[in-house]
Amino acid sequence: MSECPCGSGASYGDCCQPLHTGALAAPTAERLMRSRYSAYQAGAIDYLGDSLHPDHRTDWDAKATRRWADSSQWLGLEILSTEAGGEQDDQGTVEFVASYREQGVTKRHHEVSRFSRHEGRWYYVEGELPAPQTQRNTGPKVGRNDPCPCGSGKKHKKCCGR
Repeated sequence: MSECPCGSGASYGDCCQPLHTGALAAPTAERLMRSRYSAYQAGAIDYLGDSLHPDHRTDWDAKATRRWADSSQWLGLEILSTEAGGEQDDQGTVEFVASYREQGVTKRHHEVSRFSRHEGRWYYVEGELPAPQTQRNTGPKVGRNDPCPCGSGKKHKKCCGR
């Protein structure tokens, strides 16, 4: 048996496949997130639609999802954090990075996903891209007439400081 694409270390047949076939329901938000990722690689597109919260299915496009899943090579899933979403919770969030290759370019999809339990089952509600971290320059400030730090030999104002 092959290892499950979700990164759990278990075989696909013991991990996400029973969720994809409907034999089991995801017990936690993180498990649902992992099974949704592996559904892209396994081609379980119907599962992606079924695991969307019923209130958020109207604009889901199964054909476009299948095209994207089939045209991408899925490289791995990294769970960065989870908040709530356990077996006793009704809401939860999972922050993750999904890596894939599309048209020869490796990409990373970083998302904070929100999950909700509805009628006893976990569903994906929505995802947001996290705000980029503000980076502060802690080095010395370069004056307009100082040499440019790029090493060109020109004054900063005539080079990178334009």
